[in-house]
Amino acid sequence: MARILWIEGKRAESPQFVSGVRKAGYQVEMVSTGKDALERMPAVDPDLVVLNAASMRTSGRRICRLLRMETNGIPILVIADPDLDTPSTLDANIVLSLPFTTRKLLNRINPLLPGESHHLLHVGPIRLDMERKQVRCMGKLITLTPRLIQLLKYFMEHPGEALVRAALFREVWVTDYAGDTRTLDVHISWLRQAIELDPRHPKLLKTIRGVGYRLDV
Repeated sequence: MARILWIEGKRAESPQFVSGVRKAGYQVEMVSTGKDALERMPAVDPDLVVLNAASMRTSGRRICRLLRMETNGIPILVIADPDLDTPSTLDANIVLSLPFTTRKLLNRINPLLPGESHHLLHVGPIRLDMERKQVRCMGKLITLTPRLIQLLKYFMEHPGEALVRAALFREVWVTDYAGDTRTLDVHISWLRQAIELDPRHPKLLKTIRGVGYRLDV
């Protein structure tokens, strides 16, 4: 089920469109400010952020800028008030000006969300899209190199298992030579930057001393 983080102003008489979006099968988490959205981002790990700027009587520029800085590529859809000027530089994927129907909103939301296919791998909070070469985890969306994709895929296929360095080299680098430990360590560091909230204190991709690494989800 795709997850949407929805920002709706506190003073809105009733949350516009939310019930219709939920009925369409999406999980919607609502917050009332941009600050709340940033705080909830790691826990919700949304596929999309919807900012109802019209309900907040704002253009949405400041909130969009903050979201774009912190969310690393997660798509943003803005609901705009036609009576307010919407900046042409608004950092959103889609801007919809009221009025419009729930059906039109859903038609614009759907292409922004990940589809279900054999190219997607989902383990715990980690979602790897091998076709788009992207990983989404903890509110971050990061593009990976082909080698990092193969490395993360192998970890996700063996969650909870301590994987020895030789096996990682054999599966990902297709070699039995495991003497170049620096190469593997660097790639592990890059993966941690992509999936960990604090790469220096990893909670997901852990080092098993004397053995190798383990993905804990």
